[in-house]
Amino acid sequence: MKKAFLGILLIPFCLSCQKILFKEEIASENPRTNFEYLWKECNNKYAFMKYKGVDWQAVYNKYSPKVSDGISKDSLFNVMASMLNELRDGHVNLISPFNISIYPVHLLGPKNIDQRLIEEHYLSKPYFITGPFVHSFIDSNRIGYIQFSAFTGTVDSDQMDYMLEKYKNTRGLILDLRSNGGGAATDIYKIMNRFVESKTKIFKTKDKSGPGAEEFSEGLDSYLEPASGIRYKNKIAILTDRGTYSAGSYTSLASKALDNVILVGDTTGGGLGMPNGGQLPNGWTYRFSVTQTLDLNGNNWENGVPPDVLAILNPSDVANGKDSVIEKAIDELRKP
Repeated sequence: MKKAFLGILLIPFCLSCQKILFKEEIASENPRTNFEYLWKECNNKYAFMKYKGVDWQAVYNKYSPKVSDGISKDSLFNVMASMLNELRDGHVNLISPFNISIYPVHLLGPKNIDQRLIEEHYLSKPYFITGPFVHSFIDSNRIGYIQFSAFTGTVDSDQMDYMLEKYKNTRGLILDLRSNGGGAATDIYKIMNRFVESKTKIFKTKDKSGPGAEEFSEGLDSYLEPASGIRYKNKIAILTDRGTYSAGSYTSLASKALDNVILVGDTTGGGLGMPNGGQLPNGWTYRFSVTQTLDLNGNNWENGVPPDVLAILNPSDVANGKDSVIEKAIDELRKP
């Protein structure tokens, strides 16, 4: 995978796997000029128009009449943000000095994590905080539980060695990526390289190479390679939900190539295209996905990587202090 720029990390959606830089354009405040520019950029460069079945000309016909010379900046922003949200993509954003548009992929499925429930019933007191990881023994110390809420770009070998040394004798390991909206792609490899014993191809990424809907590069294969530190060789369950996005989805996709890893939970939110940033003539910035990433069989899971074992929080389980997804993962890890 190509190196990624993180973009803005503190806004309430994932700006992960940023691909390219902004470019300077001719300045213009004219609403029509800015609307037309944004529509054309998406038309020529967005990577999933055909995959998602979006009729971008019909979208133009829907929103173009809403733009006039006298439209306010707020209203123009709302029109263009609504147009972009027709792409149904959490990597598509319009950014102005006064607002940021988002597409809330985490709302596409049911709530599948209760943080208080986890802290009260699964994280022992005191639990461990190692860099961006929160972890503890569960299932009477037979399974290691690691919660990873964001790909912060700060994962390092000392952290991984510490945790895997602690859990090396467990029957299985749970890596909880629920509600992990993504972040630094480098963390994917720093984590997943601990779960392989040989070089392993995990997926292929193709760049949008021309204005046609199916114009892409031949593609670049991505691999995991065994880390030099401690590696975990027993079974691993990765927990996912619709809030597992971008780098979280890439991790989920990579797991499909590993025999010792199983996905448990709900379908991820997707986000398997790296976004390209640009600047409108009025100075607002935008970004949208300009790559596609395919699994080893050539499948495109941009709309979400499906779990191997479906598990959704059950209200009756929650009322009894149980996380249905964690419990299902424990059941899977107990199997021979």
